[in-house]
Amino acid sequence: MAQLKPKKIPMRMCVSCREKKPKKELIRVVRSPEGEVSLDPTGRKNGRGAYLCANPECFKKAGKTHALDRALEVRLDESVLDGLARQLQDLAESGR
Repeated sequence: MAQLKPKKIPMRMCVSCREKKPKKELIRVVRSPEGEVSLDPTGRKNGRGAYLCANPECFKKAGKTHALDRALEVRLDESVLDGLARQLQDLAESGR
């Protein structure tokens, strides 16, 4: 009888803390082709993506060090970062 291969778990790196984790544990931030930056809880939106830990400290660090700016190849101002922080908090409260 043939042995089944174990299912490969896709790994991604947090742009802030640089830790590799399973893709499902990270939150994707995406810059759409139109230039809009938003969270992508499904991981399927079109555009350039970057992954962050669900930890609010990682998000703050990514904003301070401009890690998200570099990963998304766009300059994010404070209002966009505040909006992303609110979306992240809403996701955390809804239980993702």
